[in-house]
Amino acid sequence: MSPARLRRTSGAQGPPRRAGGQAGGASRVPALNRMNAILTWSQHHPDVQENPIRDYRPRRIPEPRTRINERIRAREVRVIDEMGTQLGILTPQEALTLARQRTLDLVEVAPSAEPPVCRIMDFGKYQYQMEKKAREARKNQKNIVIKEVKFRPNTDDHDYEFKKNNALRFLEDGDKVKAVVQFRGREITHKERGFQLLNKLLKEIESQAQIEFRPRMEGNALTAILAPKKTAVDAKAVVARKSSVS
Repeated sequence: MSPARLRRTSGAQGPPRRAGGQAGGASRVPALNRMNAILTWSQHHPDVQENPIRDYRPRRIPEPRTRINERIRAREVRVIDEMGTQLGILTPQEALTLARQRTLDLVEVAPSAEPPVCRIMDFGKYQYQMEKKAREARKNQKNIVIKEVKFRPNTDDHDYEFKKNNALRFLEDGDKVKAVVQFRGREITHKERGFQLLNKLLKEIESQAQIEFRPRMEGNALTAILAPKKTAVDAKAVVARKSSVS
């Protein structure tokens, strides 16, 4: 769309004119300056729906993470065949010829090595095995969750014991625990009660937890973060594996 038509559709005044009445001085001003002037004017008039300058540059297609066949760019590569036998250092063209003769692919498995290591294999099968390993890793990984246990400065003994047992259960499950003492209103003037309560909690469960953050004030709350001891978590994982096998 031309600048003149943009002025008619938007009702706004067009780009500044040069002396002599020529709009932008197209014959005397370089084309780049003219394009910048139109773009600046368009940015100050958002009511214009169509941008007169379009980007026709070709989009770069990202390369796959694993280079195969003709995409291998090294001058020399160390080649391993499908049986695991070392074939020595060859040029990519020679290695690709060997792979084609066996109706297989040449896959770059160690690009950071010197020279890069390539393996002759079925790339489709290789991708399937890598995806399967990733799925197994995601299935076996343990997501650390922070469970919150809330107290008040005047929490009675029964509620304290109940919440302490919850914190112990969370730690046994391998989760972290965030112990919080919430102050409301004038309770904030008695912070020592909150410190006494959290220090009591930390002392009673120190055999099953390690302290990541000691009690500290965060706004109107006193917080401490506990993590399960690795020995307890590892022992529980061993018991779970044995029970699953049996």
